[in-house]
Amino acid sequence: MPNYHNLSKEIQERIIEDRKNHVVHEYAFRDEDVVRRDMSHDKANLWRPAFVRDVEKIMHMPYYNRYADKTQVFSLYKNDDISRRSHHVQQVARIARNIGTLLGLNVDLIEAIALGHDIGHTPFGHAGERILNQLYYAETGRYFNHNIHSARVLDGIFPLNISLQTLDGIICHNGEMEMQQYAPQPYGDFRTFDAKMEACYVNPQANKSLVPATLEACVMRVSDIIAYLGKDRQDAMRLNLFDKEPSYTVGKIGTTNAEIINNMIVNIVENSYGKPYLKMDADFFEAFSQGKKENYKMIYGNDALDKVYQEQIAPMFEEMYYHLLADAKSRDKNSVLYKHHISYVENGYYRKADKKPYIEEEPNDIVVDFMASMTDDYFVDLHKKLFPNSPYEVKYIGYFDDL
Repeated sequence: MPNYHNLSKEIQERIIEDRKNHVVHEYAFRDEDVVRRDMSHDKANLWRPAFVRDVEKIMHMPYYNRYADKTQVFSLYKNDDISRRSHHVQQVARIARNIGTLLGLNVDLIEAIALGHDIGHTPFGHAGERILNQLYYAETGRYFNHNIHSARVLDGIFPLNISLQTLDGIICHNGEMEMQQYAPQPYGDFRTFDAKMEACYVNPQANKSLVPATLEACVMRVSDIIAYLGKDRQDAMRLNLFDKEPSYTVGKIGTTNAEIINNMIVNIVENSYGKPYLKMDADFFEAFSQGKKENYKMIYGNDALDKVYQEQIAPMFEEMYYHLLADAKSRDKNSVLYKHHISYVENGYYRKADKKPYIEEEPNDIVVDFMASMTDDYFVDLHKKLFPNSPYEVKYIGYFDDL
């Protein structure tokens, strides 16, 4: 029997009364405090407030479309009912906006962070991220992390003048680290931001130590986990990944997607309203952490899926990486790398920035930018074009394979 919690009468009445009296959350980030690299551009107005501008920049940039064909968790299935990365960012945005609205925070900032947080993610989900990181590190001694790359996409490859507050929330969104309490550590300059970015390229621990600068970014960070915890279970069941229905621990948050979303929102708001931090009860945090561990054990660590990633997809990444790297070093203008990526970037956006030509960037960075931007299908088709006789290939489980 599903178990849905409700906000206490006291908190509900307090929220209603505060709304009636137009009480502004003391710790909400204000639009007028926005920081951009170029403060002379993208000035807020009545119809395009500060962070609405960020939302629209992200939604209308070319790579946003590619969310639709990037793996969330399950790569090898043709199934329109399971989550792709486009679904995930929308679900995160919705959950985070729900929490932010109840707490009286800046929901436009929350939405901008949510919609942009995975824009730099690789094809084939976290498996693709791990593989690309290994190749990049082997060549450069630097680390690839999708959250850091998302900021590179929005602030470097496409210099969109996105706000510091949105970019900070994106790099600090690490959805693999749950905490009972999230307290922001404010800062307000790009020098600090750039140092945080660089540290994550050279120090494997730096990415894990990032702390959001705003409460809005804290909301998005916890919402990332809330969004995937139950939905991944739902998708796994839809794909018949289990021989029998798994027995998840029944804790305070419940076990189904709907229960988890409702109960986590309620408990966070109950413990955080009017506070300079986000917090959940200890028993909720215990159930939240346990639920994630069970997902890793039953879903993400699935041996059959991992075998395909290691034996087929990883070698495909390696073949493609070194082929593209040779093209990047030679600056071959007849290559796919140049026609589909370098010229695309230079003619579209990069040339507007006060930087050296993109083609002169470090070759490994160009290759990583290109490969991370690929959708799953594009990766598969490009590999087939470059290596028609390769023994490696991705074989999808089709719509009718079980008939």
